[in-house]
Amino acid sequence: MKPVTIDMLRAHLLVASLTAVGTEAVVCVALPVLPVSQQFFESASFRLLAIALIVGGVIVAREFAQAAFALAIDRHHALPVNRSALPVEFAVTPDCPRRWLVILHLRLAGKPFVLAGH
Repeated sequence: MKPVTIDMLRAHLLVASLTAVGTEAVVCVALPVLPVSQQFFESASFRLLAIALIVGGVIVAREFAQAAFALAIDRHHALPVNRSALPVEFAVTPDCPRRWLVILHLRLAGKPFVLAGH
């Protein structure tokens, strides 16, 4: 497998894991307040709901990261690097305000990138 593909899969798993942790934290906080039986958490409907929340969280994270990348391209914080190798690499400047989201987008999209210096 190509290193970019491995990086893309790792990024998706990281976002899915963080979404699952966030969902679990919300459930743990809401559990004393909600009148839900323990059997609900063993049901197929709960499992489907959990999968839907995780997939939804990944989709939302992809959208936020894509929006940050588009803004970084417009403001010249992320620039395509002209090299003979395809696909085109992107250089992300250190002063990019949403640098972590831009890098997340590049990793989720499977696009190679370099961290540019001044």
